[in-house]
Amino acid sequence: MDKGSSIGLLLGLITISLGMFLKGVSPVAIINPAALVIIFLGTAASVCIAFPMSTLKNIPALFKIIFTKEKNQDYKEVITQFEEWADVTRKEGLLWLEGQLNNINDPFLVSGLQLIVDGQSPDFVKEVMLEKIDAMEQRHQKGVSIFTQAGTYAPTLGVLGAVIGLIAALGNMEDVEALGKAISAAFVATLLGIFSGYVLWHPFANKLKEKSENEALVKMIMTEGLLSIANGESPQVVKDKLYSYLPSNSILKVEQEGANEKKEA
Repeated sequence: MDKGSSIGLLLGLITISLGMFLKGVSPVAIINPAALVIIFLGTAASVCIAFPMSTLKNIPALFKIIFTKEKNQDYKEVITQFEEWADVTRKEGLLWLEGQLNNINDPFLVSGLQLIVDGQSPDFVKEVMLEKIDAMEQRHQKGVSIFTQAGTYAPTLGVLGAVIGLIAALGNMEDVEALGKAISAAFVATLLGIFSGYVLWHPFANKLKEKSENEALVKMIMTEGLLSIANGESPQVVKDKLYSYLPSNSILKVEQEGANEKKEA
C-alpha cells in the first residue's frame, strides 16, 4: 500500500473534521445528501462527458495505482544488473543475452534485449525504446487528465450547489427550519467541492504524474544500459552513465548502500 496516499487521505479527513469541531460545527453536518449528490455525482457526470468510455474504464486501475506501492525495480538493482551484463557480454558476446530473456519479467526490457540479440543497430534500438517510453507517458497522461479535470469541475460544482441551496432558502423564507437547512446545504456543497477538488482529485493527479515520471526514469536507465551493452562498453562506463540519470541524493544513497554491503561481506 502507498503510505503517502493513505496518510494524506486520513489527514485530510481529520483536518476537515477537526476544523469543523473547533469552529463549533458538528462534523456530521457534512453528511448532507443533497450536497454529496451535487458534488460527487456531478463530478462523475462531468468526467463522463469529458472523456470517452475507453479512457474511463481505467479509473479503477488508476485508484489502485494511487493507493498501491510502486513495483518498479530499484535503481540500484537495475544499474547492478547492467554492470554484470556488460562484464559478461564483453567476454561471451551479445548472444549470451538470449539465455537471459526467460528470466526477465519486464516486457520493456525483454523487447530491448531481443532487439540487441537480433543484431539491430544501437540507433534503431534507441529509437524503438524511446518511442515505447513516449507511448507509455501518453497513456499515463490520460489518467492524470481525468483527475485534473475532476479537480477543476468539483469546486465549480460547489458554487452550483450553493446557488441551488440559496434558491431553496429564498423559496422557504417563512419556514425558519427549512431556511436553515437550505443555507447549510448550500455551504456544505461549497465545502465539499473545494475539499474534493484540492485535497482529493488534484493531489491524485499529481501522484499519478509522479509515479509515471519515476517509471519513465527507470525505463530511460534501462534504455541507456541496453545501448551501452550493444556498444560493448565496460562495466565502469555503464555504471557512470546510468548514475548520471539519478539525482545527487539518490546517487549518495546507492553508494552508501553499496559501501555498507561491502562492510558486511
